[in-house]
Amino acid sequence: MKQYLIILLLLWLGSVPAVAQDIPEIDRADLARITGQANDTTYVVNFWATWCSPCVKEIGYFEELHREYGASGVSVILVNLDFPNQVDSRVIPFLKERNITAPVMLMTDLQYNEWIDLVDPGWSGAIPATLIYKNAERVFLEQELTREALYDNLHQIHN
Repeated sequence: MKQYLIILLLLWLGSVPAVAQDIPEIDRADLARITGQANDTTYVVNFWATWCSPCVKEIGYFEELHREYGASGVSVILVNLDFPNQVDSRVIPFLKERNITAPVMLMTDLQYNEWIDLVDPGWSGAIPATLIYKNAERVFLEQELTREALYDNLHQIHN
């Protein structure tokens, strides 16, 4: 039932612009469900923050990917790592300024070392970081991505 609800949430988030809604908060359990879906969708999960310069540089590529592939079996999810008390003052204005419509979720579990292994056992916790997966096929990238690198890695998994 929980998996069904998270899928419905992701579908709903994909149909409503993130800038026009409250940003859903997620915790470790939600993250485990988001990064462990097993279906025909290819997931692109990016971990970012407004204070991270490389994250800011690449976020437009994820928005472009969302707009281009959103109806083609690719779900882009932007997991924000700003402090929860900065959503109204920093995150929402940032998203509005850049016209980000991809689903955005706020990670509220600040014990990063407790959940980063859920994403990838080799992740140091540095951002930006991106997980691209479909079922058991996974690519994890702990670096700033160019547009070409993002699309090349997507195409390794999403045929």
